[in-house]
Amino acid sequence: MQTETITYIIISGIIALLLALFQYAYKSKIKGSRSWLLSALRFVTLFSVFLLLINPKFDQVSYYNEKPNLVVAVDNSESVSYLEQSQNTSQLINSLKANEALNDNFNIEFYSFGKEVNETDSLSFDEKQSNLALVFERLAEVYNSSISPTLLISDGNQTYGNDYAYLTKRYKQAVFPVILGDTTTYTDVKIQQLNVNRYAYLKNKFPVEVIATYNGNSTVNTQLKITSGATTVFSKPITFSKTITSQIVNLTLPANRVGVTSYRAQVVPLNNEKNTINNVKNFAVEVIDQKTNVAIVSDVLHPDLGALKKSIESNEQRNAEILSTTEFLNKANDFQLVIVYQPTNNFRALFKEIDRLNLNKIVVAGTKTNWSLLNQLQTNYKQQLTNQTEEYQPTLNQNYATFIVDNLNFGEFPPLKAEFGETIFSIPFETILYKTINGTQIEEPLISTFEINDRREALILGEGIWRWRAQAFLNENSFNSFDNFIGKLVQYLSTSQRRTRLNVNYESFYNGNDNVKITAQFFNKNYEFEDNASLNITLKNKDTDNTRSFPFVLKNTNYEVDLSGLDAGDYSFTVSVNNENISKSGELKILDYNVEQQFLNANVTKLQSLANSSNGQSYFIDNTSSIVNDLLNDSRFATIQKSTKKVVPLIDWKYLLALIALSLAAEWFIRKYNGLI
Repeated sequence: MQTETITYIIISGIIALLLALFQYAYKSKIKGSRSWLLSALRFVTLFSVFLLLINPKFDQVSYYNEKPNLVVAVDNSESVSYLEQSQNTSQLINSLKANEALNDNFNIEFYSFGKEVNETDSLSFDEKQSNLALVFERLAEVYNSSISPTLLISDGNQTYGNDYAYLTKRYKQAVFPVILGDTTTYTDVKIQQLNVNRYAYLKNKFPVEVIATYNGNSTVNTQLKITSGATTVFSKPITFSKTITSQIVNLTLPANRVGVTSYRAQVVPLNNEKNTINNVKNFAVEVIDQKTNVAIVSDVLHPDLGALKKSIESNEQRNAEILSTTEFLNKANDFQLVIVYQPTNNFRALFKEIDRLNLNKIVVAGTKTNWSLLNQLQTNYKQQLTNQTEEYQPTLNQNYATFIVDNLNFGEFPPLKAEFGETIFSIPFETILYKTINGTQIEEPLISTFEINDRREALILGEGIWRWRAQAFLNENSFNSFDNFIGKLVQYLSTSQRRTRLNVNYESFYNGNDNVKITAQFFNKNYEFEDNASLNITLKNKDTDNTRSFPFVLKNTNYEVDLSGLDAGDYSFTVSVNNENISKSGELKILDYNVEQQFLNANVTKLQSLANSSNGQSYFIDNTSSIVNDLLNDSRFATIQKSTKKVVPLIDWKYLLALIALSLAAEWFIRKYNGLI
């Protein structure tokens, strides 16, 4: 309490005392004990009122004990049961839950992980992937500001995500790995990696690279075989020894038939081999009979050019070339789509050639665009000329009906820079992204598409799209979402198919561990997105003739169905709309591959290195008796007594108000009883 406040309280007490004595002691008719009693009551009343007016503040300190957290992250993938450690893991979890001393000293939190991390205490050991890096990313978001030693119960074999050895540096907690497995070395030959392009072109040969590895001490001979159905398309003997532990085999296979062709690569197992599942890898290649060539024409240098090229070529069915106007005119017949980037005075001949060849195009306008010329070269739209620039952020048009557009959180993307002023269209068009200025969406397109005279065109009103690709990577650690967005735009503009009310988006084949998701959009007769439709998919396994149906679920502006977990095989499907005579059919293949069954041992070295780098300690699942004692006796994880200091104003003290009311009532009663009122 400050000295000034104490001074005011002393003065208030003196004034209250003087006023009380003046009323009941100085020249008062009341004498004796009644006078002193009434004076005391009046003093209490006045002094209490003065205290409320001064309202002094007091420090209220409370103490409490804070237990550290004990985070238990358990590997819930199939590799745990494949290594025959599921029972040991469950027993360890049950013993941790039942240990009273551990529960008294720690707040125990249980998590399971596979491809995702979940807060749970039930285990099924059926996850198809192991993403240990995500474990430390998620736990760092929650526990980095507290004392939270972490038990990581895992075999240490990661099949998905970034390398967890580097991400653990962001997790500021001691990690105690419990290693599910042993250090026993088994003789093993396996296909470590198989590299092949997803697409090939008819009557060409496509390359395949097979990396086979060997774990053992003696010299062994085996054979690499690649089959398609019952036909062996490639065979080669390979030899391993203690010093030659890997072989790289490069080969080419012919693409003779359009469609998806599946293959099986196998290293013939050794006689004493324990794990033969990792000797085999299935792969597939989709053979197509043409490739989309895209010309990116520009007379200025800009990062957008490289970003567009990379996004287009992320799909192996497409090829993109960055050309000047002169270079394009010399080979214009080679392209199915032209991206006209910031047209300048040199683009007159280019526009004439595009019109002559009846090519579809994307026009990207920015700060270096000659709008006076562009307004003359075409009649579909006109830009107001202001000689000023503006930055526009994107907002997705939820009702865009031409093709499926995923929401990439466009509102968080950096703005594009373009000419300030209104763009007036003279033909019907559809807006993919609206312009937004200072958080306010305006009814003007930032990216739009239109069709006229059997030609398709898109207009992008802004430069700086390379920043969008970079932002997509920051958001998702991958360029895929942005590349898919550009890919869909290119696919729409490079084909001449008429749009339909039902659009279905899927891959021709999926690996066994992939998420098998199919998305669809349905539009009414005015091509407006219908968000209350009922869509179903009927799936038929070609091998067994089993048929199953699944409903689609509305997700943002798409309908989606998750078919993950289906058995490997060839499937045909039909997507239909209830109460509408509209459907679409297709085929897909799911390859037989389980990445979790490729391991023979736990990754002991990596888990022990993790323990050392985080100041923890590693344990094998067969020797966990000391874990609890080590945690309880570690001085770093002791319970901490903490205090909280709270400043409480006197006006919040209800007892003082009660004291004022009581003293006033007592004074009134005494005066009334003695006939002084």
